[in-house]
Amino acid sequence: MTDQLAPMPGDWQRALAIVAHPDDLEYGCASAVAAWTDEGREVTYLLVTRGEAGIDTLAPAESAAVREREERASAAVVGVTRVEFLDHLDGVIEYGPALRKDLAAAIRRHRPELLITLNPDDTWGGTYWNTPDHRAVGRAVLDAAGDAGNRWIFPDTEAEPWNGVRWVAVSGSDSPTHAVDVTATLERGVRSLLEHRAYIEALTTKDPETYARELIEGFAHQEAPRFGGRPSVTFRLYPR
Repeated sequence: MTDQLAPMPGDWQRALAIVAHPDDLEYGCASAVAAWTDEGREVTYLLVTRGEAGIDTLAPAESAAVREREERASAAVVGVTRVEFLDHLDGVIEYGPALRKDLAAAIRRHRPELLITLNPDDTWGGTYWNTPDHRAVGRAVLDAAGDAGNRWIFPDTEAEPWNGVRWVAVSGSDSPTHAVDVTATLERGVRSLLEHRAYIEALTTKDPETYARELIEGFAHQEAPRFGGRPSVTFRLYPR
């Protein structure tokens, strides 16, 4: 028997998704975001960089403008209207107090019940080495969830402490615990990734729509046996 995943909690209203780069949320997580916004929940995106080092054929300043534009368009497809950027340097994000403070300040400002981030583990599936940016940001999100509620840690942020984070949901984990049924929103997940056309065209010679569809539909259907046969997006959920 395949171990079945639990449904994600539903008793929340505000989420803050924090990742390193434009496109990080679109590689699998956006379909779940669409399901949540369709239910009337508020989801905000916070990007630690503008992805300026991600396109070899574009200088960083030009790439940053392109990728910010693509991310805002991508977010709109799944019902997210608030997208913010922190302007840490792409490719060399440093885990430490400065990053934790920026994330704690954002958590205090937005006051989410649910935090969403990307796999902070060393590898993907035990085979592919994860990037330093993903590792640094994912780990800092898990730590900042606690920092945000402690008035004696980073006491000089503009917003008051927020102790209301109830869960951190890690997308792309090799050991998920929960899932979201994306039967009704899978197509929007595909279109959300497809908005990153300049990035995809620099990444592969495959037709962008074919690339996006194969990837997003493939991930969702791969997880279906663990969630009652339904296409799904999975998370490792850390209660707070």
